[in-house]
This record gives sequence, structure tokens and C-alpha cells, in this order.
Amino acid sequence: MVLKRKKGKYMDRLDLMTIFVAVAEAESFSGGARRLAMSPPAVTRAISALESRLAVKLLDRTTRYVRVTELGQRYLDDARRIIAEVDEAEDALVGINGTPKGQLTLTAPVLFGKMFVMPVVVEYLQRYPSMDVSALFLDRVVNMMEEGVDVGIRVGELPDSSLKAVRIGQIRRVLCASPQYLAEYGVPNHPHDLQQHRIVAATGVTPSVEWKFWQEQQALSVRLRPRLTVTTNDGAIESALAGFGVTRLMSYQIAHFVESGQLQILLPDFESAPLPIHVLHREGRHKSARVRSFVDLVVERLRQEKALS
Repeated sequence: MVLKRKKGKYMDRLDLMTIFVAVAEAESFSGGARRLAMSPPAVTRAISALESRLAVKLLDRTTRYVRVTELGQRYLDDARRIIAEVDEAEDALVGINGTPKGQLTLTAPVLFGKMFVMPVVVEYLQRYPSMDVSALFLDRVVNMMEEGVDVGIRVGELPDSSLKAVRIGQIRRVLCASPQYLAEYGVPNHPHDLQQHRIVAATGVTPSVEWKFWQEQQALSVRLRPRLTVTTNDGAIESALAGFGVTRLMSYQIAHFVESGQLQILLPDFESAPLPIHVLHREGRHKSARVRSFVDLVVERLRQEKALS
């Protein structure tokens, strides 16, 4: 967003709010300036003008960082809400049959995003040339309100929130190993048998060394000592494919390798309940053409994926 100036002053309060939000989120004047395609001095003058107008210190500044003050945090929350409502009001003017345009920010888990979301993003951008997308693929729970995210794909049970959720499928947390490994070390018949096997732990899926299973509707925990611990699911998959050991991953992550016979699922009778997958979005008083069009497309495409059913 490039802000215009008139007679040496910023045109309105919304412009000042937008600049403040950019600086606060970037925790940097230069970072906020880059985000808005403005010069750092212009951003600095805008923040000073806003603080003078409000007679409140919004930001603590040092040579190393910029942080919002306690009052600044309250103003930041209100500013984000106001800007979002203005964006939604403008989107509403496009009309239900209008062409979406503007910026959309989405988030999804890393491997899920690579496998399932990126094809939808490419299709969406090709369908709507006036749209830009920022995709945050992270293996952590993103606070969509605080981080300005429009759409999120979330795996697992959802806490209570004001977000609108559309369920599109489910996945399982599964054990697997290669046929070569199982031919050499045997197939475990009970979770306790895993203590005699080489274990590969993917911290993104199973951060604890105590793995939980279910037996006759009762929880069963097995404490394991991994021979290999990796921070990425890709790393765990590669080690399993190489025949190193037994690992635990999400069913969608290995569906292709199970289908091709490169990996074999173990102990299916001891699996925990499936985990739901939802598409989340912020639903305001006005319907957003850009959000609605992406949600409709991603829900349709993900519901067609066999690995997510």
C-alpha cells in the first residue's frame, strides 16, 4: 500500500493507523516502511504525528528494537479491527459476482501447504489476476487475528473462537516403516514392542518421547528412546524410506508411499481418534469477495483429496 500526501500532511487517520500497524508488526520503522513502499523518514514523521495527535506514547524505541507500549497495544488491536472492517466494507462494494482484488494472507502447516494448498493458491491466482497472496507455511498455531491472517488451514480439534470453521476432512497419526526394515527387524504387534525397534521421532508430529496409543478405548502410553530425532517431517519420511526405523507421521504425509508399497502402516488397531481438518476464516459484518472466493475454492479442492477423507 502506497500512501499519498497532501500539503505535507497525511490525508487521514486511517493512513496513520495503517502506518502504525505496519511498524508495530514489523517491530521496525524500516521494516514498516518497506511493507508500505514508503521512505523510513516519512514513516517516522507519521508515527510522531500520530502520537502527537493522541498525546500518547505508542512505541518504545531503542537502537535495537521497536516495541508497542501497553497503551500502544490497545490502540494496535483497535487499529487492526478498524482497518479490517474498512477492507471488508470495500470488498462488499465489489458485489457477490464481482472480481476479487487485493491482498490475501493464508496459513497452513508446512508439508500440508506444500502438498495441498499451493496447487489451490496457483489456481486461485491464475483465476483472479488482480489478487496477491501471502502464504505462511508454519508448523505452529498462528494467531490469525494478531498476525493479520485471512484464511487458515488447521489440523486438530479447535478451541472456542470467533473464527468461522469449515470442516473439509480428517487425518490419522500413524506408525510406519519400510518393508525392508520390517523384514530385518520384524513387525511389532503391540505398542510395547516398539521399545525393541529403532525409532525416528519427528518433533513436529510427536514432540514427546512418550507416545500415546489406544487399546480397547483406554489410553496406553509407551516411553521410547529415539535413535534419530528430526525437526522436519520430510526428514522422518526420508529415514523411513531408507529403511532406518519406525516413525510416526500424519497419514496424508505418507499416503503416496503407502500406496506405492514403499512404506507400511503399523499397529492400526492402536491408533488414536482421527484429527479433523478445518478451513478457518475471519467473518465480519460484510462478506469479503477475496476471502469468500478463496475459501470456496480451497474447500472444494481439499474435499476432493482422498488422503484427507
